[in-house]
Amino acid sequence: MAINFESALGIHDRALSLHSRRAEVLANNIANADTPGYQARDLDFAKLLQSSVQERVSMKKTHARHLPLMGAGMGGAELLYRVPMQPSLDGNTVDLQIEQAEYAKNALKFQTSFTFLNSKFKGLSKALRGE
Repeated sequence: MAINFESALGIHDRALSLHSRRAEVLANNIANADTPGYQARDLDFAKLLQSSVQERVSMKKTHARHLPLMGAGMGGAELLYRVPMQPSLDGNTVDLQIEQAEYAKNALKFQTSFTFLNSKFKGLSKALRGE
């Protein structure tokens, strides 16, 4: 019997990928905290994860008037600009405290998904060995 990894792993494999991508964006913001005119960016994690889940769902349109799946084909992978509380005089919108806090939250969520996937793989490994 074949293992269906999509049902076994849930959304956590996709979440890991998105958390990794968001970490890059946030680290870039932190690295450019003193760059004049730099505009802080971020990802809409929930929207991207929903879009990723919906891309895996295969729904067949049986009638021309059926509506497309919400979010499907929209991409949604665009980077968004962070709205600053108080931009600096040089036009930089990076608030270092906000970026560091978002980076820490993202790292914690990455670790949570990683731990969950690790335990899933250990369980699958035991099942394959018949334990």
